[in-house]
Amino acid sequence: MKRWIAIARWVLIGVLIVAVIAVINKVGIERIRDQVDQFGIWAPAIVFGLRFTSIIVPVLPGTAYAILAGGLFGFAQGLLIVALADLASCTFNFYIARRYGRGLVQRFVGEQFMEKVDRLGQRHLERNFFLMLGFLMTGLFDFVAYGVGLTSISWSRYLLALVVSIAVAKPLWVAAGAGIFEGSQLLLGFAILAALGIGAITAFVQREPQS
Repeated sequence: MKRWIAIARWVLIGVLIVAVIAVINKVGIERIRDQVDQFGIWAPAIVFGLRFTSIIVPVLPGTAYAILAGGLFGFAQGLLIVALADLASCTFNFYIARRYGRGLVQRFVGEQFMEKVDRLGQRHLERNFFLMLGFLMTGLFDFVAYGVGLTSISWSRYLLALVVSIAVAKPLWVAAGAGIFEGSQLLLGFAILAALGIGAITAFVQREPQS
């Protein structure tokens, strides 16, 4: 059941991405950006809010919002929005877990996904900074923030790993969005290489620990 939920999540992300690309190709990226500019500060605030919410409630797909940020605002501004949203939401997740414990975390992630949080906690990420950093760079980073918050790790150690992971991993999807919508082969190439690197990191850190 959980496997099908995970598959459905990625299918939904794919559908959202295809839908956004279709709309932009039909209307035109410049026209859409002109419309977005009319919203002023509310446009980036809305994307920030969507990304923030998708991380606090991890069952919601947040990848599409990172791509959307790159497409609507360009790489630099899009990355700033996504980075701030991820920093705020992952800090919030950690705080909720540290302050209120497992019960409230389960309300946010749902009972069916709480096993992910528990499994990450069993990895003892707080003992290995680089392993924690690696997990924060994967698609499980939202669950990692909750899981690590349930441990005894210090705030400074967690925040350092979080900031580094954001700086390394977050440009990937934003660059993909900017590259697709701006037709930039350089950004697309960067996104592809980054995706391969993140994929390798994901495969490495998710290996079952040797007993």
